[in-house]
Amino acid sequence: MDFGIVLQTDPPASQVVGLMRRAERNGFRYGWTFDSAVLWQEPFVIHSRILEHTGKLHVGPMVTNPGTRTWEVTASTFATLNDMYGNRTVCGIGRGDSAMRVVGRAPNTLARLGEAIDVIRDLAEGREAVVDGTPIRLPWVRNGKLPVWMAAYGPKALALAGKKADGFILQLADPFLTEWMVKAVRQAAADAGRDPDEVTICVAAPAYVTADDSPEALAHAREQCRWFGGMVGNHVADLVARYGEHSGMVPEELTEYIKNRHGYDYSHHGRTDNPDTAFVPDEIVDRFCLLGPAEAHIGKLRRLAGLGVDQFAVYAMHDDREGTIDGYGKDVIAALGGT
Repeated sequence: MDFGIVLQTDPPASQVVGLMRRAERNGFRYGWTFDSAVLWQEPFVIHSRILEHTGKLHVGPMVTNPGTRTWEVTASTFATLNDMYGNRTVCGIGRGDSAMRVVGRAPNTLARLGEAIDVIRDLAEGREAVVDGTPIRLPWVRNGKLPVWMAAYGPKALALAGKKADGFILQLADPFLTEWMVKAVRQAAADAGRDPDEVTICVAAPAYVTADDSPEALAHAREQCRWFGGMVGNHVADLVARYGEHSGMVPEELTEYIKNRHGYDYSHHGRTDNPDTAFVPDEIVDRFCLLGPAEAHIGKLRRLAGLGVDQFAVYAMHDDREGTIDGYGKDVIAALGGT
């Protein structure tokens, strides 16, 4: 199993770069950042510094979207970084939640997202693509390689990921839901004539390593990670609005917990002090995240690996980022990095 670290691009950027370097020293192979231009600093500028100050780390957004930048600009940005640092980028992409909604726009449609996946990959790898009716090509690209991994939850999005994406990003670490969604993606890949095993599966969720499993330690870890249930709840609310509460199209194990959700303030997006996450019960935090001593993380990750998960990406938005990075390097990656 590969491991990644996910950070917000809060200033100072030098701290983000430093944490990425620390992660690489601890055996992490991927470095991801949020991409929401109003809430955080521009990630691709910082990606350049991360790539310069690491040797093997693969870097990308978790996730960008087809609406905040034109597709040729996104492709050119990735292709430039790849030309400078040797094909070490990954394009994580989705419909766009905070990046779009915080400026009053709706997330992109799946049709637009699917078209963007093809165009961005083709342009970044040197092939011709059609953008707004005009065939274009980046003539300077040589030997470019850009895997495009798509974030998804709902049935139509999962089908699109299986049909078009090189990888699937699932932003929660619940084994039951992981199994359900991985099966949907792989079935869609097979239906599209692809080899399902060629779709990389990446699970991303907060992880908090505690010294022991005492009630006090676990309670603190839950409070540090409860924000994640609120973030996932935004996407779940979209699914409920689209398919209904008991449609059978989405597992109730995913949708049931948002019944007491009342709005969301993006100024606290991804923050431990988010006041809009009180509705998230402890059970959801435990299911969606990885909490407790290293042994508990290893056990849950082995279950996920058995379901076909290729990478676990650690959301490090809490009060012990360095401790979690070091703890994973010392115990978790050492135990699972070769599997």
